Order: sequence, then structure tokens, then C-alpha cells
Amino acid sequence: MNKRPRDDHSSFASAPKRQYGAGGGYGAQQGYSEERNSARRVADHYSARSNQTLEERENSPIIHLKKLNNWIKSVLIQLYARPGDCVLDLACGKGGDLIKWDKAKVGYYVGVDIAEGSIKDCMTRYNGDTDQQRRKKFSFPARLICTDCYEARLDEYLYEDAPFDICSCQFALHYSWSTEARARQALANVSALLRPGGIFIGTMPDANVIIKRLRESEGLEFGNSVYWISFGEEYAEKKFPASRPFGIKYKFHLEDAVDCPEWVVPFHLFKLLAEEYDLELVLMKNFHEFVHEYLQKPEFTELMRRLGALGDGRQDQSTLSQDEWEVSYLYLAFVLRKRGQPPAQRRANNANRGKMFLTEGDIEVLGI
Repeated sequence: MNKRPRDDHSSFASAPKRQYGAGGGYGAQQGYSEERNSARRVADHYSARSNQTLEERENSPIIHLKKLNNWIKSVLIQLYARPGDCVLDLACGKGGDLIKWDKAKVGYYVGVDIAEGSIKDCMTRYNGDTDQQRRKKFSFPARLICTDCYEARLDEYLYEDAPFDICSCQFALHYSWSTEARARQALANVSALLRPGGIFIGTMPDANVIIKRLRESEGLEFGNSVYWISFGEEYAEKKFPASRPFGIKYKFHLEDAVDCPEWVVPFHLFKLLAEEYDLELVLMKNFHEFVHEYLQKPEFTELMRRLGALGDGRQDQSTLSQDEWEVSYLYLAFVLRKRGQPPAQRRANNANRGKMFLTEGDIEVLGI
């Protein structure tokens, strides 16, 4: 792995404006090491999850939920990515969306993830060295960076790669809401690196649903056969003041997928915070609403059939279980747009910035 120090380039996206009371002010050091340790535990959890064979994947108790999630991400990418786009994939994990970006014919890809094991698996997948159904090399050059994108100043490091046309953060942005400083850094990175008119797509837990389920439950835990969520005793009254929106932690367990601490993201406050960084809301839909709307469109109906989340429409009668469908209700999809007029012409292609084959020595480790 290629260890790189931080560069010293100039400006940041936008100066922070609003302060949020006792929830952990911007730059506050209290609890800092604890939250960094939490981030490390999350990284270790995902690093430890090995790449599955196709047979192992199909035997997962939540296989149809995973396929539904892939369908939602595919729809977002098909809706907003254009051929030749420069892509910034934050919390890219093991590169599960590489094929989706390839089908969108993007021109350049930068993947960033905190988990060393995951970024190595992403490299393996990019090189086509897995036993999954890769029959050709990817059509775009790539660059992989191992760092915490909620701590690192990515605008400094990716100065020569910017601006990006589209940024994606799938099932991971809520990990930034452990403190206000981390939440701001995440949005500052996105804003600083997107071009005016650029798009930020993502998926994350739906706080409204989670808090509603908590308040409907007798205790501090709720779930079904494939997941459970547990809040600590500090939330025994099930009250969450708007003045303290950061650091609301809960334990999330999803069979064959997740078993680590997560943080509530009140979406109305997320929207307000994003606006401070010139990111305006285009779309926000709970997964259930998203599925009902986009399944009405023939091209996405066919994609759903191919992915098989609801069965293949032919001999295969298997489909998403009721418990998996209930889990999907815990999530939402969002789209933000960077304010400003899109440039009349794209910048020169970034193809010379990445490589078409990556080794471990090409993975850049960014110090924080």
C-alpha cells in the first residue's frame, strides 16, 4: 500500500455556519477518541467480512433484500450518471457497485474506504480476480484510497482529480453522524469535490421510521427474524431533542450483513446541514415509496426481473420475504445537487490519473 501524507492545497467547501448546542460542536474534542474508536470498530467489522462466492451469496437469509438494495442503487445510478462521468465513491467497500458504474459507461472512478480489507477486496474485484461472473475488464481507470472520508480533507488530496460529476455514498453516510465535526467533514468533502450542478446520490437509514418503531416497542429493542435494533438506557424516555442531533447511537444487527454501532440521522436536519455546503435536495424517498414509484417504469421493471429480488417472473417463485421487506422500510434514498451552473464543457479526461490494473502498492493510504 502506498502511504501518502496530506497535501496542503488551499480552500475548503464552505465555512461552517450553524452550531448545534450540546450535540458535539464543530471541532469539539470531547468524545473524539471514542468516536474514532467507533469508526475503527465499524471498519474492522466490514474488513472481516470475506467476499462470498455466488453460491454462498444465494444461500444468504437476506439474499432478496440484497438484490432489492442492488436494484435501488442501480436505479439511482441509471437515473443520474452519464457516460464519461468522473465518479467519487465514498465508503466504496468491496466495490460492489463497480459493475453498475461500468454499465453506466463512466469515464473515471475513485473509491475511498476506511477498511483496509474492504479496499483490497475492491481492488481484487476491479482487476477481475474473483470467482464472480466477471468476463471482461472494467472500461474505466480507477484509483483506490484507504482513509476515513469523514475525517480526511479529501479536497486537498484529490485536488487534481476534481471536479467530479457524481458522488455516491451507499449505506454509509450515517456513520458520519457520530459527531457534528464528522458530519460536516463528510458534506464538506462532497461539496468541495463536486462540480456545480454535480449530483450526490446515496442511501441511509430512515430516522423517522427507526424512531417510530422504537416508540411503538415496549422496550428499547425491536426487530424480526432477520434484524434487530437496540438503543441504550440513556434513551429510556425515547426523546431526541432537535438541539442534540448528533451522536444518537444504536446497535444494529442484520443477518449476514451488519453487526455494529450506527447513528441516527434526522433527515430534516441533514437537509439543512447539506444546504450550508451548497447541496440542495432533489429527491428523498423511503425504500418502499422508491420501489412503488420506479417499478412503474418498464426499464426498471425489467431490471428488477433480471436481478431477481421479486423472483425472475418465470419459473422462480421465490421473492422478498415479509421480514426482508420490513427491513427495507428502515432505509431511504436521497439525491442532492451542488448549487451553481454546470460548466459548458467538461474538464479534460482524468484517465491518466487512474490505472486499468491495480496492485496493493497502488492503494493509497491517506494519513489524517
